[in-house]
Amino acid sequence: MVTLALIVILILAVSVLIGFVVGHNKLRAADVNVAEALAGIDVELSRRAALIPALVHTVQTFAAHEKAVLGQVSAATAALTRATGSTSVARRCAAETELDDAIAEVLALRSAYPQLNSSNNFLDLQDDLADTENKLAFARQYYNDAVSQLNRLIATIPWMYVARLAGVEERDFYQMPRR
Repeated sequence: MVTLALIVILILAVSVLIGFVVGHNKLRAADVNVAEALAGIDVELSRRAALIPALVHTVQTFAAHEKAVLGQVSAATAALTRATGSTSVARRCAAETELDDAIAEVLALRSAYPQLNSSNNFLDLQDDLADTENKLAFARQYYNDAVSQLNRLIATIPWMYVARLAGVEERDFYQMPRR
């Protein structure tokens, strides 16, 4: 009778240990997916930031006296570069919004300077920027999907008990402010 009780206790202990290991690995894998998805956003943000100097140079050629607008773009690009080095999703969103506003002002200059619309370089940069925006939207959605999966795991039993022990916490969604 005692040996049967010991065997049952041993089987339960092994089952709990296996459950913990499986849960830990599952949560850590989901956490890594979120980190990878955030890095994908950073890649696209960096790609977009790399297009900005060429866009500024092209606009500067036609609208040299628009220094305030071009300076705003440079400041916003620098802020975005700093934000991608941090772990804060909210900081990335704010910097991205600031850059979006600055780019919108630069692109609005084409109505004041019609010769910009005839510049192949400007038109190519606009196409590259639009392509990057599409990739960035996909990267944001992929990140939010990964966050949703992780947060769902953390909120459900039995993973919610393992999450604290694994050091995995809920993550914030990537939310762009509505305009």
